[in-house]
Amino acid sequence: MSALIAIPTLNEERHIDAVLDSVAAFASAREALVVVVDGGSGDRTTEIVRDRMQAAPWLRLLDNPARLQSAAVNLAVAEYGDLYDWLIRLDAHSAYPEGYLETLLGEAAATGADSVVVSMHAVGQSPLQKVVAAAQNSRFGNGASAHRNATEGAWVDHGHHALMRIAAFRAVGGYDPEFSHNEDAELDYRLGLAGYRIWLTGRTQLDYFPRSTLRALFRQYFNFGRGRSRNLAKHRAVPAKRQLIVAALAPVLLLSLLAPLHPLFALPVAGWLLACMAAGLLILRECRAPEGLLAGWVAGLMHLAWSAGYWSHALTLPRIHAARRRS
Repeated sequence: MSALIAIPTLNEERHIDAVLDSVAAFASAREALVVVVDGGSGDRTTEIVRDRMQAAPWLRLLDNPARLQSAAVNLAVAEYGDLYDWLIRLDAHSAYPEGYLETLLGEAAATGADSVVVSMHAVGQSPLQKVVAAAQNSRFGNGASAHRNATEGAWVDHGHHALMRIAAFRAVGGYDPEFSHNEDAELDYRLGLAGYRIWLTGRTQLDYFPRSTLRALFRQYFNFGRGRSRNLAKHRAVPAKRQLIVAALAPVLLLSLLAPLHPLFALPVAGWLLACMAAGLLILRECRAPEGLLAGWVAGLMHLAWSAGYWSHALTLPRIHAARRRS
């Protein structure tokens, strides 16, 4: 079972060495190629990779002018996909347990799946990251997403991308290179339509390092929401119930601007603040660490950012359609 391992990067000098260390033994012992696809890093990421290539015949470096992760993986498959059966996607901003790659291939062989996806466990390093991680690991913060919580293994519609048959990846056209976020869910939608099966493994997972500032976190979840709206619009799909609930947050909170007219308009904001406070208490009981108390507020910020991003795209759709009709 030959494997092409694609690692999109952009300014990952802090993490790229550890990720390459985690795949070195696998790539050396098996028929595998590791391709780092860099989107124009301004730090030492590419220098580190080039230095390691001198002693690693299994390692390659590609330039990704489009900068997006979706385009990066497409480039790796276009360049080397003819030589391999399986595509493994690794994110540089994560850590992988021993045996991770072998487990993915073993699960594919055991289940016959066309794609094996994994759960993510957020791990904080700085004090703020620990608060963000507690929020992302909680059901309040992640909306009970299957790939954000532990599982014993299940067939799913979507999960965090790890392993995929290159034939299936190519059959549905790969990632949409215009998607900066939610590109994995968009591809999974097309895989499902084409009859390919996705298995969420319970035998391994990855550790994910959250954003280290609230500004970066807000921007990330804003883009997640925007990507989800774009995904739904592209496929004329209906959002899930939990997505509708989160999407409603920003419009409902905007009602507070009318509070000078009547105090009732302040109720949505009061309710949201109470929900964040209650969520912090629940997360504190769940994770049994002091950062849990603040995690409810961070989870509320994540939801608000997602909702704002969702509507920032949804409200531009009429203008987009009008421009297309004129062209």
